[in-house]
Amino acid sequence: MAPMALHLPPAAARMQASTSTRVCLVSQRSRPAGVCVDSRALVVSHFLTGAEISAAQLHGLIDRALELKAAPHCSRALDDCVVALVFERPSTRTRLSFEAGVVELGGHALVLRPGELQLARGESVRDTALVLSRHVQAIGLRTGSDADLAELAEYAGVPVINMLSPSHHPCQALADLMTLKECFGTLAGLRVAYVGDGNNVARSLALLGHRAGVEVTVASPPGYALTQGEPDSLALSHVRLEPDPHAAVNGARAVYTDVWVSMGDEATAAQRREDLAGYRLDDRLLDAAAPDAIALHCLPAHPGEEISSEVLYGPRQRIWEQAENRRHVQKALLELLLVR
Repeated sequence: MAPMALHLPPAAARMQASTSTRVCLVSQRSRPAGVCVDSRALVVSHFLTGAEISAAQLHGLIDRALELKAAPHCSRALDDCVVALVFERPSTRTRLSFEAGVVELGGHALVLRPGELQLARGESVRDTALVLSRHVQAIGLRTGSDADLAELAEYAGVPVINMLSPSHHPCQALADLMTLKECFGTLAGLRVAYVGDGNNVARSLALLGHRAGVEVTVASPPGYALTQGEPDSLALSHVRLEPDPHAAVNGARAVYTDVWVSMGDEATAAQRREDLAGYRLDDRLLDAAAPDAIALHCLPAHPGEEISSEVLYGPRQRIWEQAENRRHVQKALLELLLVR
């Protein structure tokens, strides 16, 4: 019997052209129901920092996410697939978006919380990776340890997705780029200013933003600037670091912020609030940006600290669309990693 011809949606066709032969982006319209990738038979590809995908794949993924947002139930790409979602840290948007997204793609999201795995009793990350890989088609990890993420990916026989680690938050950056594309129609040459702590969110925005053709400026006070470390140094060398927030937002089409006190920073919370007080995203700062500038925030927000209530709930923000877009862009990512 001749092989079935695949008729891909536009974004899927673009991504197929830029991926290896083992994966392509398809939907239920273009593949038989019930066909699930056995990831152990494939060369495993992970998504840990965002550096794993090319610029062409990134643009194709964002375009595919926009298609999935327009038709959330058009793809059953994960029929009979199980995706393990391991949460070492609390989560609202990450859990909601991944769990709902896996279900919309026809799969089963297996949520594993702290204390529900033998990791809590001393089993190694390596052994956990080996066992999980025998039962699921992908693993998402939200962790407080970059080393644990790297070890899980080293020994897993299925794709590992970084749902948040101390150094990177690449899934958030994907949603940020999707939101920008949705709002402005293009990413090429778009100027974005991130104001506040140069943390994992800022780093992922800088890395993936550069790959997508976005000009990223990060404004932070002394001691909070975005640092360059391997394998980030090449991409981060293109990021403008500017201590003055008003200079940073000049000409920016989007102004982005994050909390001043992240998980793990509680002991220094008072000092951080004092140091970052001049970096609040409010109407005055947004007025210094481009006339059509929008406000972004990865959430959770603390109105009156890093962002004013007027901006958070006002007409110039796209924050709630940004939160929703996590689901759509992660669905596109799962298709990229798991469907051939």
